[in-house]
Amino acid sequence: MPAPLTAEQKADDRELLLAAAESLIYASGVQAVGMDRIREASGLSLKRIYSMFRTKEDIVVAVLRQRDTRWRADLAAFVARFDDPTQRILAVFDWLRNWFAGNGFRGCAWINIHGELGASAPAVLAEVRAHKAAFRAQITALTESERPEVADAIYLLAEGAIVTAGINGTPEIADVARRAAERLLRTGK
Repeated sequence: MPAPLTAEQKADDRELLLAAAESLIYASGVQAVGMDRIREASGLSLKRIYSMFRTKEDIVVAVLRQRDTRWRADLAAFVARFDDPTQRILAVFDWLRNWFAGNGFRGCAWINIHGELGASAPAVLAEVRAHKAAFRAQITALTESERPEVADAIYLLAEGAIVTAGINGTPEIADVARRAAERLLRTGK
């Protein structure tokens, strides 16, 4: 009988699994990726995978949570480089443009998965909503000196740019959204 896994081995296996699942799901979609593909890409046995996650839906939720943490932290680190509050807000769109232009950009993972699964996977839907609420809160915190409707408009410009870039494959849409945000911040309308 093999020796029990250490906490470090368990954590490593979890990270390996989630990295493989995220890559496959983001590239191909949830329904197109079977557990055998996840097993093969992660190098873990199905028995090991199911000992960590009871269902594929549980894996998708974990992938989205991990991606949310990384995605929002990367955005926060990027905008924190700017001292001026207005420049911090506009930097959101610069960060988005960099993301859109990145290799393998396929739009918003949360919107893609929601489009695939809709309300049929309540735990996934809750995770999608949690990410969108957290992103909105992040934008609101950046725009704290502005009126609430300005924060809402900036959030919607960012979300619209994400969706449009995902559909059209045009990173430049972030520049269009940035210019609109700049006008909005300048005029308050």
